[in-house]
Amino acid sequence: MERTDFLSRLPLPITAVSLSLASLGNLLEPYSEGIRLFCGGLAFVLLFAFFVKILRYPRLFKEDMKNPVMASVFCTFSMTIILLSAYIRPYLGPAAAVIWYFGIGLHTVLVLYFTWNFMRKPVFSRVYACYFIGYEGFVTASVTAEKFDALAVGQAAFWFGFCMLFVLIPFITYRYVTLPHVEDPAKPLFCIYTAPPGLCLTGYLHAFPEPSPVIAGFLTVLCLFMYTMVCSRLPGFLRLPFYPSYASFTFPFVISATGITLMGENLHKIGFPVFVLDLIGRVQTAAAVVLISYVLLRFILYTADYHGTHTSAAARRRAA
Repeated sequence: MERTDFLSRLPLPITAVSLSLASLGNLLEPYSEGIRLFCGGLAFVLLFAFFVKILRYPRLFKEDMKNPVMASVFCTFSMTIILLSAYIRPYLGPAAAVIWYFGIGLHTVLVLYFTWNFMRKPVFSRVYACYFIGYEGFVTASVTAEKFDALAVGQAAFWFGFCMLFVLIPFITYRYVTLPHVEDPAKPLFCIYTAPPGLCLTGYLHAFPEPSPVIAGFLTVLCLFMYTMVCSRLPGFLRLPFYPSYASFTFPFVISATGITLMGENLHKIGFPVFVLDLIGRVQTAAAVVLISYVLLRFILYTADYHGTHTSAAARRRAA
């Protein structure tokens, strides 16, 4: 007999949607502080809801964490804590820094868990782009480090994430090239490819007061390349039935928009504006708003059990 409780149906990837909302708030801050706070508040509500689910249904959470896809995606939980701690810094002061360091510590634990259980002897048929999340997720500390006067921590986190790019891109790409068949529920995970360079670019520009043009330029080109590659396949993914992996349409797109927007702003500061880059950033921002809004609505309908015809228990298991 299936559970009908709202929390029991809340998919673990809702933590990735929460992360995307926290990031979107930062991206939209120049337009409206109110929108930023709204996005941050909504991110907190979603994150807290899933935390309550963990407490109420620990067995369901333990089952999820036996799945490498779910275990990797859950790293977005700690990433969201890291970002949200910057939201509350004006109100909590030093206590927000404690939460920030707690988020980094929790993220470290989650990455160690994932590495020990799924990376020692990886099964390549179960390797997807979500394997980027944990290792690259440390760079969220780079994005927020300046808020806590901890640039050294942010810079160390960036270098770790930057170096891991050169390890993970070949590793994950090898899987997609040699084992091209991917089941429908896992296909949207491919969109995560665009997140690592976007996050590294954003983290780099935040954590380094005098960024290297070579590194920033390399990350910008890589970010645009990955974004274009993902967008070429996005229409096909959007035609799939809803799966919780739709969460992959959120954070990768908003963090790419953030990175490109920041790069454009930095070029303006040094007197070398690239207006095409500014335009790309605006288009990416609009796309991120649309995608996050759409995915959030689909998650709400799915969790509320009003999502249409594919509501069987078997379909939900495949979606996980």
